[in-house]
Amino acid sequence: MSAESARRNVRILTWISFATGVIGGLLVAFPKVIGAGSPWVQLALGVATLVLAFRARKVGIAEVEGFDGRLSLAAALLGFLVLFFAGQAAYGMLAAATN
Repeated sequence: MSAESARRNVRILTWISFATGVIGGLLVAFPKVIGAGSPWVQLALGVATLVLAFRARKVGIAEVEGFDGRLSLAAALLGFLVLFFAGQAAYGMLAAATN
């Protein structure tokens, strides 16, 4: 892969991971938008954020000379936050369903 192609891929993956993280964060803040399926959508968005952010880091570290991965690391941290809060909501729904 050429250096310019790798840079473009890193940018695309990083910004898509930020977008999925922000959407997941908004759903964490406003869970009534989707309804009962909201925690599961949040979990899926958190996982997608993590996968895309770490993929961007992998490509950046391997292919881009002088790669600065702070932006993709921030996106990964956002994904962890979304997963944490979505996991709490999903666990609460499962616990309420069993009682």
